[in-house]
Parts: sequence; C-alpha cells; structure tokens
Amino acid sequence: MKELFERLFSGSYALEYITAPFRNFGWRDAVDILLLASLFFAVFCYIRDRRAGRLLWGIGLLGAVYGISVLFDFYGLRFVFSSFFSYGLIALVIIFQPEIRSAMERVGTFSFRKLKNIGTEVVRSRSALSSAALDELVLAVKHMSFAKTGAIIAIERSIKIGEYAQSGTILDADISARLIQTIFFNMTPLHDGAVIIRDGRIFAAGCNLPLTQNIEPIKDLGTRHRAAVGASEDSDAIIIVVSEQTGIISLAVHGELYRNFTSVSLRRKLGELLGMQKTAHENDEEM
Repeated sequence: MKELFERLFSGSYALEYITAPFRNFGWRDAVDILLLASLFFAVFCYIRDRRAGRLLWGIGLLGAVYGISVLFDFYGLRFVFSSFFSYGLIALVIIFQPEIRSAMERVGTFSFRKLKNIGTEVVRSRSALSSAALDELVLAVKHMSFAKTGAIIAIERSIKIGEYAQSGTILDADISARLIQTIFFNMTPLHDGAVIIRDGRIFAAGCNLPLTQNIEPIKDLGTRHRAAVGASEDSDAIIIVVSEQTGIISLAVHGELYRNFTSVSLRRKLGELLGMQKTAHENDEEM
C-alpha cells in the first residue's frame, strides 16, 4: 500500500496518470459524458422531491461503507455487503416500483419543450412556514371546523412527498385562509383531495394520499383520517384533518392520530412541530 501511494504521488507518474485518459479524448467521449451527466441529473431531480431520495442516500452510505471495507480488506464487512449487493438490483426494483413506473410514464410523455423541467417541478428558494402563514392556516381550519367542512392538509417537512402532489393540481399559491376554505368548499372540484403545503406555500390541491392499513385505532373514522395516518406513516409530514361529520380537528404525525384540537392548541402544537416561537397574539389568547 505504501509503495502504491509513493508511485501515485511521485511527480512524473502522477502527471502520467492524470493525462493518460485524455490522450484519445474525442467528440464522442464528450457527448457520452454529457448524456450520462444529463441522465444522472434527471434521476437526481426526479428522486429529490420524493421519499425515495432518502432511501437512496441510505443506499449510497452503505455503498461507501462497502468501498471502505474493500479498500482496507475488512473481510467480514466485505462478505456481508457483497452478499447484500448480489440481490440489490432485485430489491431496488421491488422497493422503487411506484417511482420506476411513474418515471417510465414521464419518459413516454416527454416533450422537448419541457426539457428544462424534466423529472421535477421548478424549485425556488423560499423561507420556511412563516408565523403569518401559520396563522392563516389555523384560521382556515378554525372556520372549517365551525362550518363542519371536511378538509385534509399536509405540511411537508424534510421528506418530500412529490409523488402525492403529482396526483393533484399544482397551485403554488400563498397561504390564505380564504383560499384554503374555497378549495375545501364542497362544490369545488378539488375539495375531496388533500392540500399539500411546501416551503411555506400551497403547493398542490386535490391530492390523493395513501390509506393506512392499520385501521384498528381509527376504525370509527372516515377516509380522510385513514389517509392522514397513511401519509404520516410514509413521511414526516404533519397532516391536519377536519371532520365533515363532527368538525373535530385532528393531527396525524408519524403514524399517530391526535384529536380534539382547538384553534389555540392546534397553533401551539404546529409551532412546536415546526420549531417556531409563539406569537404575541397566541400568548394573549392563553392568558
């Protein structure tokens, strides 16, 4: 190992090692690299806004550990990881089946006019959910609770849920109590689906969320509550539900459903989950 490093970093050998691959470099190689880079960029953009992104980061970390085991000849680690990666392709196909299917559908409907947006939505640099936006959200939930207007709102956090947003209509609008109430008014086309909030804005509406298979804790509740728990099981999103029958406000986080919130307790809980400070208005209400 020491001799190898000495050879690699000796002056003439190092220069030879670096320049050798570029001696026969031609236009075909440049196009090949460009296409490969474009492919990797498209895959990155596609998984960035989906839960699969976190899983791939984990797989990448395992790959790095495997590389270290090979480099330093750790027999035990190398044996375990080589056995794991032998069946890795089959496992990846099974795990990422929904994402692979969605990606193939996108390839089939690809248009060169949308080349700049391939695989993802346009991502802007935005601030987190502001105190004013949270107040508007809580106000909308309060009014819908009084009116017994059914609603389900997902606040996206670190795990992206772009695959759910694709099932609805992209809005990309400021958070407004009136807009949220309008979306969930029972005569509008989007009222049956969920609203997804991303980066402090209403990102999409009319979205389908996955239903939980664990119906025992919520067997007396409706589809909105099952969808809220299901989405919170698959991600770290915060899901707000307003019951259409009773007007009760519920909150689903990490597969658990919490019920019977008031507007004040909901504002406080959301502030805690989002790492926000209490507002002066909220403190006045509690006194």
